[in-house]
Amino acid sequence: MERKPFTVRVARWSAEHPWRAMALWVVFVIAAIAVGSAVGTKEATNGGNVAETARAQQMIEAGDFPDDPATERVLVTSKAGALDTAKATAALTDAATRMRALPEVAGVGDPVTSPDGTTMFLPVTVAGDPDTAEDRVQPLLDTTAALQAAHADVRVEQVGNASINKALSDTIGEDFKRAELFSVPVTLIILLVAFGALIAAGVPVLLAMSAVGAAIGLSALASHLVPAQEATNSVVLLIGMAVGVDYSLFYLKREREERAKGAGHLDAVEIAAATSGHAVVISGLAVIIAMSGMFLAQDNIFSSFAVGSILVVAVSVLGSLTVLPAMLAKLGRWVDRPRIPFVWRLTAPRVSGGEVTSRFWSVILRPALRAPWLTLILSVGALLALAAPALGMTLKLNGLQDVPRSTEVMQAYDRLTKAFPSTGTSHVVVVRAEAGQQAAVDTALGALAARTASDPLFAHDQEPKLVHSPNGTVTMLEIGTPVIPGTKHATESLDRLRDDYVPATLAGFEHAVTGEIAGTTDYSAHVKEKLPLVVGFVLLLTLLVMAWTFRSVVVALTSIALNLLSVGAAYGLLVLVFQHTWAEGLLDFTSNGGIISWLPIFLFVVLFGLSMDYHVFVVSRIREARLAGAANRDAVARGITSSAGVVTSAAVVMVAVFAIFGTLSTLDMKQLGVGLAAAILLDATIIRAVVLPSIMTLLGDANWWGPAFLRRRGTRGAAAPQVAPAPTPDRDPVPVG
Repeated sequence: MERKPFTVRVARWSAEHPWRAMALWVVFVIAAIAVGSAVGTKEATNGGNVAETARAQQMIEAGDFPDDPATERVLVTSKAGALDTAKATAALTDAATRMRALPEVAGVGDPVTSPDGTTMFLPVTVAGDPDTAEDRVQPLLDTTAALQAAHADVRVEQVGNASINKALSDTIGEDFKRAELFSVPVTLIILLVAFGALIAAGVPVLLAMSAVGAAIGLSALASHLVPAQEATNSVVLLIGMAVGVDYSLFYLKREREERAKGAGHLDAVEIAAATSGHAVVISGLAVIIAMSGMFLAQDNIFSSFAVGSILVVAVSVLGSLTVLPAMLAKLGRWVDRPRIPFVWRLTAPRVSGGEVTSRFWSVILRPALRAPWLTLILSVGALLALAAPALGMTLKLNGLQDVPRSTEVMQAYDRLTKAFPSTGTSHVVVVRAEAGQQAAVDTALGALAARTASDPLFAHDQEPKLVHSPNGTVTMLEIGTPVIPGTKHATESLDRLRDDYVPATLAGFEHAVTGEIAGTTDYSAHVKEKLPLVVGFVLLLTLLVMAWTFRSVVVALTSIALNLLSVGAAYGLLVLVFQHTWAEGLLDFTSNGGIISWLPIFLFVVLFGLSMDYHVFVVSRIREARLAGAANRDAVARGITSSAGVVTSAAVVMVAVFAIFGTLSTLDMKQLGVGLAAAILLDATIIRAVVLPSIMTLLGDANWWGPAFLRRRGTRGAAAPQVAPAPTPDRDPVPVG
């Protein structure tokens, strides 16, 4: 007797020992969450430092500079008209008295007036470790609020790195809670419509949530090897809810179809394991391969995202192969309870001639099957036109200018940098030399500062700041600039500094230029350099996996071509929406004229991985029909119509979850959510329902060509096991067309 595939053996054991399988899953999830909470998350401190920016950071670390204390500024401006200096001075005098009384304050400086006389501020030093100042800044913020109430004639605000970081952390935390709050009920509502029964809808949501929880715990543990970025948990939630629900949906829909054909509960679970379970494993492997490509980018942002994504996909696959069959076996016919009137009748599988049919999708497929050349040309042409704007994509690393201006602290920051340009963005020139050369270094940096003094691309409201390391080997010169990072003028200022001023004055010393503008420029160049490597890696491994899975090189190549079309269209759409201003009001954002630098690589690997979910599932059904003896055109029609319902449901879930992230505050999450939602929508509609059937119809039997060694491997697990209908007294009636 032929040995059953691994997915079937695991599912059968789980179905026959449901309580053990469910208990083991619960223990695993709780243990992962507990371990993650116990060890905590190690956050990355230098994400995005590459090229010259990374060299500058290494030089700064070699200088062993003492940490600069965290400084906050109590800012006083006029609410209308000219600033009343007397009232502003009175407010700052009161602020000095109140701030000195706080244990969280280490010192208070003297008031500073802007050159144009519109703004005054009081520097306040926060006591303790500057890296954790945001944890202690709330009493200062409360005091500033009290000052505003006491001096209502002027505007009193507070701004500084600690208060900005706290506001940003609060915003991201609220966004994460909001995404979590909305994604679950939205997903549940969509699944209620897809299944027409409450328990059937709840099972995928429950599995996805448990997978996300376990993956977040495991990510915290993994962060001690690969430090985590702030957005990693958001990425885990985003990917986890999508794939967790999808994998359960594929499995549950197939089990339901087999019961509709007459199989008993255990047999239906086994058939689902041999077909959908097999597809889930291949899909999960494809996603993990795609995600692993991010490690080739060789920086912490992508490595952190890769770890979180791989973990949540692996946990989701594990859950769909183990606890899901156990739950289905234990629930039995109760999985279709309680039913929602009318919706149940619409969603229950309709069986005709032993096959699941769909009149709606039969109509949708008709153009692709009857006029494949015309359908292919029109659909591919439309996707290429949508992808065309991607050729003009501009990359920008998000910074303070991209933080939502809805927060009061960022409004204060804008007022501060307008009055004091040098307090905003700065270029930092780092020089390393022997301790005995410090005087010569200072002279050279003085000459550099003099060259920038007459250049409008640099700020002149304050003297350039010069700082020496304790050992006298490293010196930093901070030069303010009034330009905004990511703009044309910002690039010009950096190029002028690196290409002209610095070589002319520091030619005899080891030097590097860093700062926010340099970081954005260097990281964008880094992404452009690494993108071809990541793309090549993902394409090659995906080609091998698909060829090995379907025993066909042609299927593998068409899979890659279709996914590239989907990704290209998503890139083009992102450029159209976010590099321009027409959608700002619609999506509630302010365009920075570019796409977040890390997004193209991350979007590519995520879309390539998730697109394989649908492709593997649909092509598996087509191949299943082909192996059962159907002609190529009939196999295409049968495979797509029988899988269209589950693919549509899965796509709607993904689009809804991703669209929720498109409503979040931060620009990076908004771009990620919109890009993924649009791409999955295009992939599940135009790609799977139009382009795929057109090209597979045109290729005919050539679809299944592969070298001899692939064909010799056999077809085990490719077609569904045939189970004779065995009606039982408790089997639910289903509509039969």
